[in-house]
Amino acid sequence: MELYRVMLVDDEEDVIQAIINKLDWETLGFQVVGFAENGEEALEMTQRLQPDVIMSDIKMPFMDGLTLCKKVKEWNRGIKFVIFSGFDEFEYAKESIKLEVEEYILKPIRAVELQSVFQRIKKNLDQEIQEKRNVEKLSQYYKDSLPIMGEQFLINLLEGRIEENKISELMSFYRIDLSGQYFMAGILKTESVSAEKDIQQIQLESVSLKEIVEENLKDLCHCKVMIYLNSVVVLASIKEGEDNIKIINRMEQICNLSKRMLGVNTAAGIGRIYEGISNARFSYKEAQNALEYRVLQEANQAIYIEDIEPYKGKETEIDTQYVENILKSIKLGKKEELKKAIELFINQLKESQISLHRYQILLTEITAELIKLGRSYQLELETIFGEQFNIYQDIYQSDSVDTLNERLEEICIKITSSIGRERKDSAKLLAEKAKDYIEANYADPELSVDVICKHLGLSAAYFSTVFKKEVGMTFVMYLTKVRMEHALLLLNTTEEKTYIISSKVGYLEPNYFSYVFKKQYGVSPSKYRANRTTNQ
Repeated sequence: MELYRVMLVDDEEDVIQAIINKLDWETLGFQVVGFAENGEEALEMTQRLQPDVIMSDIKMPFMDGLTLCKKVKEWNRGIKFVIFSGFDEFEYAKESIKLEVEEYILKPIRAVELQSVFQRIKKNLDQEIQEKRNVEKLSQYYKDSLPIMGEQFLINLLEGRIEENKISELMSFYRIDLSGQYFMAGILKTESVSAEKDIQQIQLESVSLKEIVEENLKDLCHCKVMIYLNSVVVLASIKEGEDNIKIINRMEQICNLSKRMLGVNTAAGIGRIYEGISNARFSYKEAQNALEYRVLQEANQAIYIEDIEPYKGKETEIDTQYVENILKSIKLGKKEELKKAIELFINQLKESQISLHRYQILLTEITAELIKLGRSYQLELETIFGEQFNIYQDIYQSDSVDTLNERLEEICIKITSSIGRERKDSAKLLAEKAKDYIEANYADPELSVDVICKHLGLSAAYFSTVFKKEVGMTFVMYLTKVRMEHALLLLNTTEEKTYIISSKVGYLEPNYFSYVFKKQYGVSPSKYRANRTTNQ
């Protein structure tokens, strides 16, 4: 049986140990995975440890238990909270109810009461998991979601994001019946006569247009109609011997019908017929291109790509997914995945059997994307490739496909390495900036992860991960270390009272300052000073 994960939060270590010792956690179905001394540290640890339950004192320095609960519930409402306190006050209880705290316990905590609390929490957690695993419920959800997932699959297919050898299996999985040897795609887009349209109007127009398209094409061809990017996309299956003229004419009728019924101008872009559903993406790309000519046509026209552009053939198209995989691998700095992505892209181009000149043009386009990516990381291309290196000239001077492939891999690897170094340097710089800010503001009792992240313009999750990786400890641990070092310096060089030193290093509560100091150095501040005086 998998145990539920518990994190304990209290500024007194002996209280945490007492809670741990009060229960046989494993028998109850729980395990204590960590503990924190205050809300700030607990917030950092929560994202890393992913507990199911947080048991926290209500009164703590830096961040109290209720504030911790509020912040955690903002990003994960599933975590259960047990708040304990020595304050039997109505306001605390009322705030706990508002924050959906599962249990509120008064000190001193009794083992019997604590056991009952965690038995109730386990029952609730078990019920929640059971509901999520409810096969009948999931089955119904799956059936309800299938049409939406099927439409998303078809869009990904038309965008070229689905591997050819998986298409048949996925068609069956999503129960999509588009039998036929030939396929063509069309896109219909509305343009309101009124310039002012809100999102709801746009969505309503798309839904209404989809209904019109479905109603008017169902007797003519077997097709799937979808809404994508505020346009209506049609994927039609065409049997051998049928032509597409009837569909083109019907699409134009739909444009005119849309004008009459919806009061909006509608243009349709239509691609050529291709054999096999895996090649439907080429028709879709042509439909997109055809739609771009709508500004040159009369309103409510169906624009067939064959009428506008001379035949190019599918071999001139780049499967964008291969290019996206190359760029993604570069961003992530994964060189092995990058080499695989480049290999797949090169194989695709070889299969297309295009001319060397066309090959050079395609690699020039890819190189432009790579340069754009490099500049987004503020990379100096002259530093990467050398001042005399002209990428585009090098491509066009290459007289073989193999040489071009080598150039592509060389460019990709160099940019990947440079981005990796830049990212590493950025992480170090971020950590140094954070350390400088802590050094300048350690005396501020309000200093927290949120405060420093606002100053640096970063998310708390990203900052916490990078800081711990670069510095070797969490933000709270490092802040405590800096404060203790300055406290030690003041104790050694001044005769100021402990409560004054406490406030000077960021602690509003002298008792808590003494507790942290003793934990760090083994003695209280007053004892440390007394020992120093004796030794002198």
